[in-house]
Amino acid sequence: MSDAWPVVDLFSGAGGMSSGFSRHPGFELIGAADAQLGKPSATVGSLGCNATYSANIGLTPVETDLASSAPADVCRQMDLGSRQPAVLTACPPCTGFSRTTASNHLRDDHRNGLVRRVGDYAALLRPDIVLVENAREIVTGRFTSHLHGLLGQLTSLGYQGSASTHFLTEFGLPQRRERAIIIAVRSPLRVRTLRDLWRGWRVDAKATHVRRAIWDFPPVAAGHRHPADALHVSPAFRGPLNERRLGAVPHDGGGWADLVDHPDRSVLLTPATARRAAIGDFGSHPDIYGRLWWDRPAVTIKRECGHIGNGRYAHPEQDRLCTVREMAVLQGFPRDYQFAGSVANMYRHIGDAVPPLISFQLAALCGWILTGTRPAPEEVILPGCHLAAGDLAQI
Repeated sequence: MSDAWPVVDLFSGAGGMSSGFSRHPGFELIGAADAQLGKPSATVGSLGCNATYSANIGLTPVETDLASSAPADVCRQMDLGSRQPAVLTACPPCTGFSRTTASNHLRDDHRNGLVRRVGDYAALLRPDIVLVENAREIVTGRFTSHLHGLLGQLTSLGYQGSASTHFLTEFGLPQRRERAIIIAVRSPLRVRTLRDLWRGWRVDAKATHVRRAIWDFPPVAAGHRHPADALHVSPAFRGPLNERRLGAVPHDGGGWADLVDHPDRSVLLTPATARRAAIGDFGSHPDIYGRLWWDRPAVTIKRECGHIGNGRYAHPEQDRLCTVREMAVLQGFPRDYQFAGSVANMYRHIGDAVPPLISFQLAALCGWILTGTRPAPEEVILPGCHLAAGDLAQI
């Protein structure tokens, strides 16, 4: 039997959280579950993320809707046997909390209730550590009652919890991404956070730039795969107008607002952007049809990052969407990570994921909590990603 600490991952997706733990020598994944929902109206299995998970983690998640399935039944399907997880990780859907959906400020999305389901699994499995990742609004938004409910449930089970928000660029992610991390531990363990892990150290800002992450990928045309890597591919344009539109956007950070003074503005602007330009409202969805900047972190990579009309996801210079591989690297995946299914779903797998660069740090943090020994800075860097020990400096 392995001496590694067992880990169970709920809402496991394409393995973003699991991969950080599975690539850490101290942990072993023994169970995972995900419904593979592409969107709320989709059928179970439509996202196909369990195939991506299995290809990288070596474990096939249970396909089940965690909103309705009984925790005991799910755990039985995981076939955990007598093994008790040391760590229970969970990344419930964040769409219902995220500020990017305007209605989330007004109504409590039914998916938000999945946060409290994590407590039901903690009661059943009794792990030493419960780790939850979600949108920052789970901590700062109108519907924090779901978080407070989970923390109250965990407290009644003998856990001490901490909930905080972080800009993940601070920890080396080449992307401006703000997320909430909730950590709860059973007595006598001591709660520690990512800021504790990084205390006394910082990441060189240049290591978080797009240039550092993807500069060395060879050129590839939209709709074509590079022969050296089948995942270095982006979708073909949906018609010649989008190709022409992106070709007119200036390199290195240009966006749709730059088309307002273009001689062909009447053709290049979409009806929506034309209306915004007419009233001078350039702050509404400023990133659509935009290019990334070379010398800044990427914008937040979201689930629907597979189209240039959904955000600033175009290559800084080449006339195409960033490829699957480039987008994955910007999301903190190691370069050998594999993605399965359609190209459209691959982008969703990436946008939905916890960045493995960060989950590896969370694994190191959990190791510290379990052993009492703080890892060295170089031990928190995920092998195979863009971040290196030379990017760290003492403060």
